[in-house]
Amino acid sequence: QVQLVESGGGLVQPGGSLRLSCAASGIIFSINAMGWYRQAPGKQRELVATITGGRSTNYADSLKGRFTISRDNAKNTVYLQMNSLKPEDTAVYYCNADVSTKPWLQRDFWGQGTQVTVSS
Repeated sequence: QVQLVESGGGLVQPGGSLRLSCAASGIIFSINAMGWYRQAPGKQRELVATITGGRSTNYADSLKGRFTISRDNAKNTVYLQMNSLKPEDTAVYYCNADVSTKPWLQRDFWGQGTQVTVSS
């Protein structure tokens, strides 16, 4: 029905930057909130940031000031700009979207995840 495809992960040195992208495709009537979550080895998945259709944003407190979420509604795409990366940011980053596939039908969808590794 709906596919979320992430890109932009990789290996970066501490202090570096990466920009993640997530494009939604498929049967889409509208996309409500979109967001990024991450899961480090041995830890639970945690919120990174979310953004509504009206571009209101919410961030994990520990990431405010370093990460910026944005979206392009025309492209059904959400972005995550990550600056001043730290080794503890190493994780698999997952895209999430709250999608209406019909006006009365709303569901959560997840991407497959993209690995971000911060290491020297």
